[in-house]
Amino acid sequence: MSMKAMKSIAARLIALFLSIALAAGMAGGALAEDMSVSGELVIYSSMYPFVLDMLDEALKAEFPNLVPGNGGSFFVYGGSTSLINEIYADMKVGELSCDMMLVAEPALALELKEAGYLEQVKIDNPSARLRFPFDPEGYWYPVRVCNMVLAYNPELEDEWEAKGVTIPKTFRDFAMDHSLKGLIGMGDPQFSGTTFAALVSLIQANHYGRAYMKKLADNDIQIMSGSASLSAVQSGGLAAVMVLEESVLKKLKDAEDAGEPLTNLRCIYPGDGVILIPSPVMTVAEQRSKNKNVKACKAVEKWFLSEGAQQIILKGYMHSVFADMKSYPYGSVNTDILIQKDMHVNWENAYLAREDINTAWNEIVIKQKQNNRRTDR
Repeated sequence: MSMKAMKSIAARLIALFLSIALAAGMAGGALAEDMSVSGELVIYSSMYPFVLDMLDEALKAEFPNLVPGNGGSFFVYGGSTSLINEIYADMKVGELSCDMMLVAEPALALELKEAGYLEQVKIDNPSARLRFPFDPEGYWYPVRVCNMVLAYNPELEDEWEAKGVTIPKTFRDFAMDHSLKGLIGMGDPQFSGTTFAALVSLIQANHYGRAYMKKLADNDIQIMSGSASLSAVQSGGLAAVMVLEESVLKKLKDAEDAGEPLTNLRCIYPGDGVILIPSPVMTVAEQRSKNKNVKACKAVEKWFLSEGAQQIILKGYMHSVFADMKSYPYGSVNTDILIQKDMHVNWENAYLAREDINTAWNEIVIKQKQNNRRTDR
């Protein structure tokens, strides 16, 4: 074999070795700078536990020298409202029991930024990378996007029609079609951050105003968890529910994976628009955080905006925040199409009017439901 041929083969072998090494690194091996990240870390999050399990595993692989600060996990799971209440309690003493947060909507981020509880984290070119709002000063960025929709049982649509009940195709009809009285359900905005965000959107002046809450009360809205509402729709106890798209999609995919596809549950993407709820990542200011480990937090925050993390978000049936992401959750609609139909939420109003809206919900909806129960007796 000639020297030239031998050099050519050697060059090809080196190229092959480098491509394999690069592929291995892209597949999830920790980068050199991530190996240097150490110390403890605690993250508050309202994401479903099965998603947090995937993120936990990925973080441990990416940052092998970082110590999970919650009994072997990086995450403390809780509903948005319960976590917000914990944060409010901690703020009274001036230090939070976490280092980072991934909660349901940006209103809390606006509040904590104003109160001086957040750390700036700079990422490269966020305007080009992200298709959802972020803080231009770097105090918070969206990581995942939840989608509030309606759900129904297509197998029962004709039966409902025969009873004079029309399955709602819009958020407007959901609250205002009197044929649905007592046959609709939703979460409690005082306990669910995403439900609160959806309510804020629907009662905005450019949508249906606060009269929307009165219409929900008049239609005898049933207040229940997402899982209970889906079961009620499937069994025929309710005709339609307002629920997170991800709850429906997960239920459908789990059934399909089990070899028993569901035909009694579907999403309705309302004709008057969907409500997209970006959930931000926030790093707690060093002097306000549990472990005083801002260096690690900044590295992890940037990781949440990596391709690997966003693929986990998609596996969790939520939408990616990346502007160039073509994939979308199993069984869903292209994210860019949903963005065109987004009803939007005034996040500043959600923050400033949180207490007022919760009070109005109690006065208008909860009190009327209590009065109805007394009347029924």
